[in-house]
Amino acid sequence: MTSLDLRKYPRIINAFVFFGKRRKTKDGHGPRLSKINLITLLSLWLELFPQEQPEEDDNQIRSVGLVVVRDSKVVGLHYSGHELHAGQAAIIQHAARLADCQLYFSRRPCATCLKMIINAGVSQISFWPGDPEFSMLSSDPHAHTGHITEEAALDALATEKLKSNSSSHICLLLQPLAAGMVQFVGETSRECDFMGMATDNNPGLNTEELFCREQEKHLEDLSKRFLIEDSRQHREILTQMHLENFCVEPYFSNLRHNMREVVKVLAAVVAGVPEQHYGFHRETLAPDTLLTGSSPCPYHEGVSQEIARHCIIQARLLAYRTEDPKVGVGAVIWANKQLTGLKGPGHLSLVGCGYNAYPAGSQYAEYPLMDTKQEDRKRRKYRYIVHAEQNALTFRTRDINPEEAAMLFVTKCPCDECVPLIRGAGITHIYTTDHDRDKNKGDISYLRFSNLKEIQKFIWQRDPASSSYNITNGHTGKRSRAEVQENPSIKKICNSRNNNLPPVS
Repeated sequence: MTSLDLRKYPRIINAFVFFGKRRKTKDGHGPRLSKINLITLLSLWLELFPQEQPEEDDNQIRSVGLVVVRDSKVVGLHYSGHELHAGQAAIIQHAARLADCQLYFSRRPCATCLKMIINAGVSQISFWPGDPEFSMLSSDPHAHTGHITEEAALDALATEKLKSNSSSHICLLLQPLAAGMVQFVGETSRECDFMGMATDNNPGLNTEELFCREQEKHLEDLSKRFLIEDSRQHREILTQMHLENFCVEPYFSNLRHNMREVVKVLAAVVAGVPEQHYGFHRETLAPDTLLTGSSPCPYHEGVSQEIARHCIIQARLLAYRTEDPKVGVGAVIWANKQLTGLKGPGHLSLVGCGYNAYPAGSQYAEYPLMDTKQEDRKRRKYRYIVHAEQNALTFRTRDINPEEAAMLFVTKCPCDECVPLIRGAGITHIYTTDHDRDKNKGDISYLRFSNLKEIQKFIWQRDPASSSYNITNGHTGKRSRAEVQENPSIKKICNSRNNNLPPVS
């Protein structure tokens, strides 16, 4: 961990950043998210966690997303609820265990939260350089552009006094993305398994048009949320937060450019999981597929489509931190406490999250990087790389209790190596795609997933209620490889979709 280059940024903020390894292989693997980029994107996305009671337009307290890190591991993902702020939720869950942790907010926390987390002994508090939690943006459309309410100004004064008397390091949460990251995320999101499922279920669909439409919509919504369109107003907010040096050129233009680039990446990742007519639908078993003498798996309430989609996008963000030169996989595990009298998304508790990577402590390229396309099996990666599910379980923040639902959200169908671990850990729900189901690639296979009867499986697919396609075992079946080979038009459409993409640089 190192400080920002003071020749490039003002001395008033000694912000700390994690520099991720960026490399490019002969296979054309693109850039990788640094740790600070990943944490930034997670915090922004957590701010938008689905709520039972929508945010009030005239409420001056904005929703906030929060990532808690200890020893370079994510130990908490939090978001504002109807009553609790994200910072308060972290205090309730972690208490004094927050000591020596780093907290990353999607907005500068209000004085009410800041005094509690400083008191807990956190080592670092970072925030996105936009409108703070106690909003300085007036909800009155007729108000003067630079007008800041008296209450917001008082909160800003209190937070500055808390900051100046705190042993916690308080800084900005922002780092420039690796070169080519925006383009790389856009290309890979357009070709991810979730978009692929949309094409498989509807071969006449123009995937590129669907993705561009989704991306444009989300970019507009996210920009309104996290970016301040009026540059004068943004300068005024930064000044009120005592970040005057960032208002000076060229720092101000660089700051706004980097913020826009991060939001573009988030919009592309979100667009890769289209909303219309698609979602996670339960895979039910036909009576003749049940094992003789087997008892049905215990029923646990799952989550809504909105929350399931939100969590799988969390996993997709994690996947861009991968060390696999070919396939990025992300996984996040949430537990549903289902406590009496506790309603809404606040009952979810993070168990663990991870991405596929080589064993901790190793250097990149120390292990083989090849896949099944290479003939020399000794140079293949499969015996060395740790899967996303394995990392999420290994570095979990808490144990899984039998009375709660433990939900795994993973961007790729679990392989045979992970299925026994998932079952043994007590996972009750899996939310995923099944593009690789029943495939055997020699070094890695996906044969056990279909026989996993004890866990409720929710597969990403077209809504069966709005689909005219065949339904097998309670879920919409995708076209098999044989069907594609028999129908040249399907194959032609799939190939044209791939060929229209520019090469990854």
